[in-house]
Amino acid sequence: MDIIYVIFLSLGSLLALFILTKIMGYRQMSEMSMFDYINGITIGSIAAEMATSLESDWWLPLTAMIVYGLTATFLSYITLKSMAGRRLISGKPLILMNQDIIYEKNLLKGKIDLSEMLMQCRVNGYFSLSDLQTILLEPNGRLSFLPKSDKRPVNPSDLQLTPQQDFLVANVIIDGHVMEENLLHAGKDKNWLFKQMNSQNIRDFREVLLATCDMQNKITFYPKTHKEMTKDVLD
Repeated sequence: MDIIYVIFLSLGSLLALFILTKIMGYRQMSEMSMFDYINGITIGSIAAEMATSLESDWWLPLTAMIVYGLTATFLSYITLKSMAGRRLISGKPLILMNQDIIYEKNLLKGKIDLSEMLMQCRVNGYFSLSDLQTILLEPNGRLSFLPKSDKRPVNPSDLQLTPQQDFLVANVIIDGHVMEENLLHAGKDKNWLFKQMNSQNIRDFREVLLATCDMQNKITFYPKTHKEMTKDVLD
């Protein structure tokens, strides 16, 4: 009987977590503020307690989850509407280096040492601080880099070029299944798709792992294969 009760509570806690996540919104771990991270851990811990509660007071941890979730939603609303509230709750960026000056006090304030900053520079492709104009520590703990003008990648506008804008491609076949709605959005149908397959000697939709179609009606097929790549060029 206890096992059935735990299963019921586990499903209930998962449902509560799902609803709270939808209400609170969800971001990648790298985009979460410290408050978001701690709040997420706390709600998960309460959900685990609710799932294993064999007493009749399961509604107490559920109430706590709801309170945490609503509070996080309210604070998120404040950060959207108030600059002062955003800086108080989420924090603000710290300038770690600017114009060849490293600010030690900001390194200390951000709890990051010089070695870690240099490592993050190397990970992002900057092996010399002289290549960088500014280094920022963002509120989510990530570093942002502004290269000096003579070290940044060349943009088409620098060469006075106007390249054609790229657009999203439509997935028209996925794992052998024709995505008919995507075909309709692209203004095509199965007959058109089958003609394109025939032109590339593909006889059956099930032979295709993925097929994409761009705005210029260029379709690319990725056939299924059971071969294994034996030559490892990454060693």
